[in-house]
Amino acid sequence: MSSLPLNNPSALRSSISKSPSTSPIEAPSSNGPLDASKDARQIVRLAQCPQCSYPLREPVTLPCGNSLCKKCLPESHLRPNISYPATANRLQGFRCPFTSCRQDHAVGDCSVDVTLNKVLGIVKEELDGYKNSAEASEGLLQLQERDRWAIAGVASLRDEETRTRVLSGGRLCAAYAMAEMGELAYDFEVIFTPISSTTGDIESLDGSLLETLKDATRAELDCQVCYSLFLDPLTTACGHTFCRNCIHRILDHSDLCPICRRTLTIPPTISAKQAPSNQLIVKLLSGLCPEALAARAEAAKIEESNGVGELDTPLFVCTLSFPTMPTFLHIFEPRYRLMIRRAIESGNRKFGMILHNPTREVQGELGAVGFYSYGVMLHIVNMHLMPDGRSLIETIGVSRFRILKHGVLDGYMVGKVERVDDISIAEEEALEVSETSDAFSDRHFSAQDHFGAPPHHGQPPSPVLQLDTMSTQDLMEFCAAFITRMREQSAPWLHSRVYAAYGECPNDPALFPWWFASVLPTSETEKYKLLAMTSVLERLKMCAGWIAQLESRRWYDNFLCYAY
Repeated sequence: MSSLPLNNPSALRSSISKSPSTSPIEAPSSNGPLDASKDARQIVRLAQCPQCSYPLREPVTLPCGNSLCKKCLPESHLRPNISYPATANRLQGFRCPFTSCRQDHAVGDCSVDVTLNKVLGIVKEELDGYKNSAEASEGLLQLQERDRWAIAGVASLRDEETRTRVLSGGRLCAAYAMAEMGELAYDFEVIFTPISSTTGDIESLDGSLLETLKDATRAELDCQVCYSLFLDPLTTACGHTFCRNCIHRILDHSDLCPICRRTLTIPPTISAKQAPSNQLIVKLLSGLCPEALAARAEAAKIEESNGVGELDTPLFVCTLSFPTMPTFLHIFEPRYRLMIRRAIESGNRKFGMILHNPTREVQGELGAVGFYSYGVMLHIVNMHLMPDGRSLIETIGVSRFRILKHGVLDGYMVGKVERVDDISIAEEEALEVSETSDAFSDRHFSAQDHFGAPPHHGQPPSPVLQLDTMSTQDLMEFCAAFITRMREQSAPWLHSRVYAAYGECPNDPALFPWWFASVLPTSETEKYKLLAMTSVLERLKMCAGWIAQLESRRWYDNFLCYAY
């Protein structure tokens, strides 16, 4: 192994200048307003790729919120020990080149950013036209590339000579042209020296050009859901960008992108930690149109409040419901008739369903209350109103929530709730990799592996389970095999009416636990535990644990008695 003597600065500089960079150097940036002339270098940096330093071409926004050219993506590798979701575009991945992240990203999560691609394409087109104009022949400048060390008065670590160019068109146009030539490193600054024009003339050129660019790109910075300026923009795996709140509303109704109809792989809670905002678009908005962005944020704040109090969610204390599963209700109490009528009249058609807590088991900060703290938001699909005011309603589970505060309105409960969603697909994959032992990572489990030899004389087999080492797909196969066998044995809890109400057994690991808990005739307090779990793998483990208990003689006999 070679080393560099610390007392030989020239050798150190030579080594650094000749060593290729394996990760982008992330230059300091500001999210404040940018001036066309004073911040020309900062504005041009927004259009540069942190990896190759050229203007971004086919920009890809990674799940961490950073952007770079498609051609600058690192080489992909096979991601082992991932069985859910085992799609081809998620089995290949790469290590994020940004030092602030360095996480593993799936190739399927990294598409060309449609919005950035359009915006930067317009910028290039406008600048190309501007360079050929008579106006661009003015504002002659000398541009000298300088690293931050040199500007601070410290000797540069680069042996290469400082690159200097004489270009016209003002600071913005000249700096962009220098980047196009590949002579302006992403993390380097520029010293502008006027040659043939006064400072005032150059500032006028820069201001006029920036306004032209802002006008040309403004329409591309509108969300295609709310048709307003992006607010906390989030870019999906398919490359489309929406406001964070707009994606939240989209996921209330569908998991498909409203533009390309590709399945969205981000968690519906879409917190900044799980799904970071598109950092480049955030900088563009805050730097180039801060007034419009502030007005947009204020309008959104007013819209969200809209006179609604803190306890804005009606709550029905009754039974256990699950996401994606139907719940059928007979509404006869006057207070709940009022609640349902208000939900219908508001157009929202939603209310929260929470389970009764007869033993008043303590629910965290809520204390010893008569309900469990986790519930499911239900959407009213159909309603049949009877002559005496009672009604039969059919609902479908939309999402889970946790109650933060509660009160009473006209006899029924209302509350302040926070949405509960699963961890992201990337976190789910990481969890599966960490919990799948090496001994089982390459083994495919069959139903016989799980249950042992086929049972004789009606005796249930002794299950041979390794729940903590089974992959998501293995657990799914294990559970599906149990359902198949129970159906073959005509288990009374799998009557045709059950399938008519809840549908066939799903083969999607994310949906199976909700279906299984809906049809399984066992304690509701036991099934309630699923609502607080935010991992598909952990929910499948719980379902597999129930099956393991039911497969034993003691639990199996009790189960049959309960079912009959």
